[in-house]
Amino acid sequence: MLQLTIRSIHTDAKLLKQRCSKLVDRIIRVNQAGELGANQIYRGQLVILGHTKAGKTIRHMWEQERAHKAAFDRLVNEYRVRPSALQPVWRVAGFGLGLGTALLGERAAMACTVAVESVIIEHYNDQLRTLMCDEPPRCTDKVLLETIRRIRDEEQEHHDTGLQHGAEQAPFYRTLTSLIKSGCRTAIKIAEKV
Repeated sequence: MLQLTIRSIHTDAKLLKQRCSKLVDRIIRVNQAGELGANQIYRGQLVILGHTKAGKTIRHMWEQERAHKAAFDRLVNEYRVRPSALQPVWRVAGFGLGLGTALLGERAAMACTVAVESVIIEHYNDQLRTLMCDEPPRCTDKVLLETIRRIRDEEQEHHDTGLQHGAEQAPFYRTLTSLIKSGCRTAIKIAEKV
């Protein structure tokens, strides 16, 4: 009977580790894809706004996004996570969104930042809650938790910067941000799986 109990505990621990591993893989995959898209958004915006007063601000946010992507690139390699198969799509979609909003003006570009970052902040908070919850699959990977926290805090700064630079005065602000948020949520769901 004792041997059966020990085997059951070992099997339960193994299943928990597998579920935790799948969760961590999904989180790293989607976050790397998201940071790739964010990089491309700022790249697209800089094509149009690089030599304007907003260019310096956008360039600063882009530098941080490049560091975010590098952090998740390292985690992809360290954890041997399969990256999103749709990386070419995320590159083109991100660049197109950045270019398109920049063509609408500085405020629309900042509205894009506010919309994207509000979804990403919510997404990172959900991930942190899931990773730290008391129910399986509880994962206590301190490096992953700290990476998500740090990047989430910088995304909050980007969100606030967008508001400070007139995002809410962009033409059709509510419609524009609503469409962008919807697109981001859809991209997140897809990137978690593909």
